[in-house]
Amino acid sequence: MHVGLNLATKPLVSHRRFLVGSALLGVLAGVLFFNLSWHFYTLRKADEAFRGQLGKIQQQMATYQAQRAELERFYAREENHNLQDRAKFIGGVIEARSFNWTKMFMDLEHTLPPGVHVLRIEPKLENGSAAVKFIVAGNSEESKLKLLKAFEDSSSFTHIELTSTGMPRTGTSSSDLFTAEFSAIYTGI
Repeated sequence: MHVGLNLATKPLVSHRRFLVGSALLGVLAGVLFFNLSWHFYTLRKADEAFRGQLGKIQQQMATYQAQRAELERFYAREENHNLQDRAKFIGGVIEARSFNWTKMFMDLEHTLPPGVHVLRIEPKLENGSAAVKFIVAGNSEESKLKLLKAFEDSSSFTHIELTSTGMPRTGTSSSDLFTAEFSAIYTGI
């Protein structure tokens, strides 16, 4: 028969706890290292993609700036500058033709009260609407008040500004008792 006795003066100490704890700590450190490595790798790839896009954008900007500089040199030439002036003039003519002048005069006819007539009208196109300067004459003070009230109530004419009123000049109708000069903006609504 064989009996297992320990005849040593110190009993046998087990290091199992230390080894298990060390192994768990090593596995946890390995997982943490893997996660941090993966995060660093994705950040590095994102940074690389961002730098690539930034490089492309900088190349495009350089190309566009070169094109702009070339166009500025092209338009700075005297013969092209004249072309640009003609193009602006033609654009103004097209804009003036596209404005509905007939409608403006029809709205003016409906806005003017009885006893008031237009002596002079000076329309000028500004940003899709017409700034109009009027000189009108009328046969009574009541018609002058009706005129101002009609223009204030009008939905077609806005920003009414009375410049001057006075007695009629020579060359107007003998029944005229006043003249008024004012400006308005025709919106065409």
